[in-house]
Amino acid sequence: MASPPDSLSARLEDRADLLESARLRYGTLRGMLDAFFWRDRVRAHFELLREVAQAQPEVESTLASLKRRAAAEGWPRDASPVKLMSEVERLREAVERLVLKRLPGAEASVPLAEALLRLEEVVLEAGPLLGRRTWARALELLPRNLPELRAACAAAEVFERIFKRPVSSGAWPFDAAEVGELRRAFPLAEAALAALWGRLEHFDTSGRVKTFLERRASRAPLHVPRSGPELLLHAAFWHGVALARARVLLDERLSPLVPRDGEVPELLAWLAEREGAWTRGGGEAGPGLVASESFSEARAGLLEVAAELARLSRERPSGTWNEEAAWARLWTAARRAGGEEGADVERLRDALRLFILLRGQAQTPARLFSPEHTRHRASDDVGPEVKDLASLVRAARNAASRQE
Repeated sequence: MASPPDSLSARLEDRADLLESARLRYGTLRGMLDAFFWRDRVRAHFELLREVAQAQPEVESTLASLKRRAAAEGWPRDASPVKLMSEVERLREAVERLVLKRLPGAEASVPLAEALLRLEEVVLEAGPLLGRRTWARALELLPRNLPELRAACAAAEVFERIFKRPVSSGAWPFDAAEVGELRRAFPLAEAALAALWGRLEHFDTSGRVKTFLERRASRAPLHVPRSGPELLLHAAFWHGVALARARVLLDERLSPLVPRDGEVPELLAWLAEREGAWTRGGGEAGPGLVASESFSEARAGLLEVAAELARLSRERPSGTWNEEAAWARLWTAARRAGGEEGADVERLRDALRLFILLRGQAQTPARLFSPEHTRHRASDDVGPEVKDLASLVRAARNAASRQE
């Protein structure tokens, strides 16, 4: 027995809203593609083009499912759900014909979603017919519903919430949950922004739009972003602020070593654990740095050496046990960093040599930043030919013991 029309509509649930939205979008898109100046019409409505492309897989699967159900249950042809499905199918076929007509050399077997994205590229590469101003061109190239733009904005929301608040000097400003958010947000923002700048470079061969937006990316947003270019500028600004603030934190805890951009998220998480262990345990060192895709085993050891030196520079350990434990951690990390070379290794060697020159004076932090306080004795110096970090750490410990 066939179901009454009202019962059919109720059983469609939210799929009726999906089909109604598809009907409206298809109708508007068909009118755009059938116009004489269709490129200008499409250029002004790239967001609609992308909405249709993104929703197309779900629309097609819903139509196929409902058609099978209608045939199995014998839905009457004059029922409103059946009429809606028929109209959506008719409009989809009309849009598909027009898209293939506007695409040079397109095959009929190309899925509609893919064909729509190709059509967007064709229109963008052609450029405006009579020329456009830079901001208008930016609006064309950056529709608000770009997936990369949404990803960049999601990361920027995290950066703005965390880094907009004031922070007291020297304090660790994040809790564990926020560090986890930052660890995910940094790579997401970097990949999304790289894709967006690459899109501008690809479609705007003159380079004006990219240059125009890059010059404004460092300016603080003055109002809520609404258009695609404003969203990009907002995301780029807060990513820059987050990276700069994170580097200040890392510099305080790892100087003189300079972390690489790809290491920042992992280092923030590791330093947060160390800070927490230090606070809770009254001087506990915290976990060691585990090698990962971001850094090798030797690089991880080098970062641990920098962290130990930076901590000693802020406060000397109290008590014989804590001081010996600090030197042991420093020596173990230096052994782990064996084989690592580069500018960061040279900076750490210089820091250790400076300590040896200053003889570990009790009032001087272990990293020793004041060359004017140096008391030079050539006979006790470690020569520049000594390159091994572990040997330098041992010599520094011996110098501190003699002074004591």
